[in-house]
Amino acid sequence: MTPNTVKRPGGRCCTHSGCNECVPDWTYQPLRGIASAVLGERRSQRAALRVLATVVRVPGGRRLVVRAFGHRHPPVDVAERLGAVVPADVADDASRALLTIGAGFVETEPRPDGDRIYTSSADVAAAARVLADPAKTLVVTPRVLTTAGPGWFQRVTEAVTPTEPAPRLRDVPRDPRRWPAWWWGLLVGLGMVGAGVGAAAITLGPVLLWYDEDFLGMGRAELHAVNHHLVPFLQHDRVTMAGTMVAIGALYAGLAYGGMRQGWPWARVALLVSGLIGFPTLVYSLGTGFIEPLHTAVVVVLFPMFVAAVWSRDHRPKWTYRGEGSEAVWRRELVGQLLMVVTGVGLFVGGFVVSVVGLTTVFVRSDLVFLGVDVDTLRAVNARLLPFVTHDRAGFGGALMAAAAAITLLSAWGWRRGESWVWWTLLATACAGFLPAVLVHAVIGYTDFWHLAPVYFGMLLTSIALVLARPYLLARE
Repeated sequence: MTPNTVKRPGGRCCTHSGCNECVPDWTYQPLRGIASAVLGERRSQRAALRVLATVVRVPGGRRLVVRAFGHRHPPVDVAERLGAVVPADVADDASRALLTIGAGFVETEPRPDGDRIYTSSADVAAAARVLADPAKTLVVTPRVLTTAGPGWFQRVTEAVTPTEPAPRLRDVPRDPRRWPAWWWGLLVGLGMVGAGVGAAAITLGPVLLWYDEDFLGMGRAELHAVNHHLVPFLQHDRVTMAGTMVAIGALYAGLAYGGMRQGWPWARVALLVSGLIGFPTLVYSLGTGFIEPLHTAVVVVLFPMFVAAVWSRDHRPKWTYRGEGSEAVWRRELVGQLLMVVTGVGLFVGGFVVSVVGLTTVFVRSDLVFLGVDVDTLRAVNARLLPFVTHDRAGFGGALMAAAAAITLLSAWGWRRGESWVWWTLLATACAGFLPAVLVHAVIGYTDFWHLAPVYFGMLLTSIALVLARPYLLARE
């Protein structure tokens, strides 16, 4: 290794040029024009590089960046032969910052020879053909990363990674002790869908089960006599919760069958993060004093399956690389990907707010306007009524955060050309999460615009995102 070359400790490394490749493609490409207009092109590039280099210097920062961007390092033999040449004045930041995005080395001066190829082409297929020859080394110029974005090394890595066929459903052994992790994850997803459908059926039927009535000391007729909007209000909370449960089930099933089955490591992480948010929300019940038997039963049955799904780490690559496709289609889907990530983050914030409100004030102003009553009156009628509603609201907030975490991570890490399961998973999630919420509000007459505005906005962003991404995610060749 010459003095003007920096390699990653341990023989594998990532680097970067003095460009704006320090953020994911889905922010870099859609927002680069805005950043350049505000800061100037050169200044915005340097600022992004410096920020990432600073984060990497912090203990644990490199691991955080790798995790946050969902990067996968290339095979060892390829990592030694894939790098970048950068200007000397940014070499220090580049050698630190880009030890995270998949290159094997960074150098400041070209050292051409017969087996060392320098390129300004961002063609991933061409790069993969060069690296297929174990004697060849590929070095990209800053122009490649400026044009193609920070995910270029990742795309090349996936193109050159040897893969094996993904298992089929009929390949799952009959002995549960030998079931693969992705099968357990699929069962958790299907279980959540079933639980959500069951919760919806109860809500649209009797509304209250025997344990609800025992806790309240009142039945449906008595609640209706207290306030004729009270039962519909409980229905709207529970139908929305049921839809969110189905949405979580769709996400888990997609992550398991589409992601984990193909050996994508990020799919397991997304499932793990979402589950660690969602399952502990049972603790909310302890604060309300109302322990719902069916909710508890669902957790008791599904949680061991969830543990089995995330416990093992079979990350052997089993995916199919489908090429880059049209650049115009790719750039449009990046805008859709950014919108989907924003939607996921917004839903997470919304779920957190719902949880806080549910555990504190219980109602928002529009709730009380719909009910036509104040909190003190409800408390005077039945001291257990507020804890009962708190249980539903806080539980919904926790479920929404779990769904939002999975949506955000799936959208940030999972969008690749031809991965149709990502598109269908997000579509199913949107239908299950948004439509019941809108319909039940319309049916009961709770149509306050500002109360539903976040739902409308989420539907709009999701619709635009999926339309923009459809040709890319559903590509067949």
